Amino acid sequence: MGCVPRGSLRIYLGAAPGVGKTYAMLGEAHRRIERGTRVVVGIVETHGRPHTAAMLDGLPTVPRREVQHRGSTFEEMDLAAVLAAEPELVLVDELAHTNVPGSGHEKRWQDVEELLAAGVDVLTTVNVQHLESLNDVVAKITGAVQRETVPDAVVRRADQVQLVDSTPEALRRRMAHGNIYPPERVDAALSNYFRPSNVAALRELALLWLADEVDDGLQQQRTELGVTQTWETRERIVVALSGGPEGETLLRRAARIASRTRGAELLAVYVARSDGLAAGSPAALARQRALVESLAGTYHVLVGDDVAHSLLQFARAENATQLVLGTSRRSRLGQLLGGVGVSAALLRRADDIDVHVVTHEHTGGRLRLPRLTTGVDLRRRVWGLVLSVALPALLTLALVPLRGSLNLTSDALAYLLAVVGVALVGGAVPAAVAALLSTALLNWEFTPPLHTFTIAERNNVLAVLVFLVVGGAVSAVVDLAARRTSQAARASAEAATLSAVAGSVLRGESALPALLDRLRDTFGMSAVALLERGEEGWGRVAGEGPERPEDADVSVPAGDRVVLALRGRPLPAEDRRVLGAFAAQAAVALERERLAATAEQAETVREADRVRTALLAAVGHDLRTPLAAAKAAVATLRAADLELDAADEAELLESAEESLDRLARLVTGLLDLSRLQAGALSVHLADVALDEVVPLALDSLGAEPGAVSVDVPATLPAVRADGALLERVLANLVSNALRYAPAGSPPLLTASAHADRVEVRVVDRGPGVRAEDRERIFAAFQRLGDTDNTTGVGLGLALSRGLAEAMGGSLLPEDTPGGGLTMLLVLRAVPSAP
Repeated sequence: MGCVPRGSLRIYLGAAPGVGKTYAMLGEAHRRIERGTRVVVGIVETHGRPHTAAMLDGLPTVPRREVQHRGSTFEEMDLAAVLAAEPELVLVDELAHTNVPGSGHEKRWQDVEELLAAGVDVLTTVNVQHLESLNDVVAKITGAVQRETVPDAVVRRADQVQLVDSTPEALRRRMAHGNIYPPERVDAALSNYFRPSNVAALRELALLWLADEVDDGLQQQRTELGVTQTWETRERIVVALSGGPEGETLLRRAARIASRTRGAELLAVYVARSDGLAAGSPAALARQRALVESLAGTYHVLVGDDVAHSLLQFARAENATQLVLGTSRRSRLGQLLGGVGVSAALLRRADDIDVHVVTHEHTGGRLRLPRLTTGVDLRRRVWGLVLSVALPALLTLALVPLRGSLNLTSDALAYLLAVVGVALVGGAVPAAVAALLSTALLNWEFTPPLHTFTIAERNNVLAVLVFLVVGGAVSAVVDLAARRTSQAARASAEAATLSAVAGSVLRGESALPALLDRLRDTFGMSAVALLERGEEGWGRVAGEGPERPEDADVSVPAGDRVVLALRGRPLPAEDRRVLGAFAAQAAVALERERLAATAEQAETVREADRVRTALLAAVGHDLRTPLAAAKAAVATLRAADLELDAADEAELLESAEESLDRLARLVTGLLDLSRLQAGALSVHLADVALDEVVPLALDSLGAEPGAVSVDVPATLPAVRADGALLERVLANLVSNALRYAPAGSPPLLTASAHADRVEVRVVDRGPGVRAEDRERIFAAFQRLGDTDNTTGVGLGLALSRGLAEAMGGSLLPEDTPGGGLTMLLVLRAVPSAP
């Protein structure tokens, strides 16, 4: 049987709730039906919106499946029935939805994955606030924490992502007209979640996220099509760093250019050349790298002999639009002898990339000898050959008139100086040519008999031979020094590259991906993967590309069972030394990640052990205290030798009852906490009115009248909660507030509705809690250093947060304006009937 082709996925991405993504999806379904496609509705949520409900008319709908959970009935998409209908296209609303326990999958996007694997096309919807990467950003903007999220990778795998957008004014108009929420919820929604600034920010987040998605797709298509020319879809500014002092000036200038265009990217590139011409100061590069990161840019290191070619290759690979580099720091004579500089080469070959050449205070201009700190390249050898002919000829013209006043030794020294000069510029071959030509001219013009190659005196023969040997030796020494300098420069470039890699790994949150990305950029490879051999063969541990060593262009062992595989081009032998260091560091990074995972598991075990130890301590002290008090009271009542009146007996009975009640509360709290940690606590969700639960919670505390100020409007919508558990949560929070509230300043319990949630705040004016201790107060068996265990074992807040989350809510601490602590309980509101 052949493999079933995967279905296609189209996602309607909403910039905010109510923009019309479900409506757009239903419109597309009607168009598909008109074209003859077999369409069924798997699940669509209308939220009581009449226009959306009207769009469902005429669309075949698969009945939903009823799921029983904790005594309540819920409806979910019937995945088996949808597949049995054999549709070509299925509509699945709200991709980030969490299925009720007892369903086939935990999340609805997993249902969609199964449909796609079966070859069924899917239309679905999701709002930008449900994207995993943007969830915390949206929470900061709107103040609403979204519990239901979908991984970005799921959305990015979609064949099409269509943005459904609306201006803040238009969306708020729809809200005011009752097209999104019922009238009683409109005012709260407009004043909270749907404020113009919130909607504008959500809209910008959606546009930027989708722009990144489109840009990734564009880059992939450019790679597949082999496109090298720049498409100016987004401004990307590449800054060429040489490690010189002008680097900070260039970075700031490029950052100003990038700031003028929204969404522009800043990329800094340092090319470590094997001949050392671009080798810069490591300290300067470190400072410039830190500056790049502070400017929200990225830093890259390349290895290449041709700086201009490497920069252009990188810029075109990144689809860059602009290049920024500084004017040359070489002197005029150095530029003359060195030939065409990097800036000139870039200007000639940049084509459609704009090149900015920035002047700076370190620009070369004085006439001075070039710094010959590198190997002899082709350009210098050509200049050396020219000088090997020109210098001896010019020197001969200068010395002939002085033939009578200078002896042969002086003439030989003058020619030797010319040979040394040629050797310094062009190396061994031009120096050898200059030495041979100088020997011939010295013999012809200055050694008797003149104008013949015959030497009359033996001393002159010796002088000419010594001159030839010295000239050859000098040229050989200069050439050897040049090669050694080139090797040293190569080693320096390799060291700079490895130093940059180590720095990126140490600073990165995920060392292995950072290392592989740096390796790919450094060697200009198309793909890099770390492979590990297991019992079933090779498997890819990290990166992308080859899945077996034999599929790679270059592979380097990184350990006994680990191999670093690269695809792109063969590498020369000298690059393999650096590659070996990369491989060793990749193996270390892999081992480090696995050790971190092991440490995390050990931390979980350690935390469980801590809880167990604390539980034993609680049993050994806090449970024994009320038990001892109750036992003492009962023993006193049973003592035959004591005569007690009715008042004493009543007092002892009351003491025993209070101790047993306290013991029961402690045991109940411990049992509930253990059930929460084991996921076995029964939660019966129902529609609960807060104004009915709050008095019961206060009565359970036995609080005096006026001890707690209450402001819970009767007009609040009901909340989805377990009434008994909600009463215990409120009682715990109020009890905690009473414990710390100063005299004359009773705690306040207040509630308000915001969009689809109800917020309950318990406010006290006590000493408050430091920001760094906010999460510690929710840990079990501790009370922030309190040694007084007569008032509890520190279970109240831990249990309250666990119960709140079990009901689908949340419990967060806040500062009380003016001092104190506010506990914020967020619960899901029950939608009002339309």
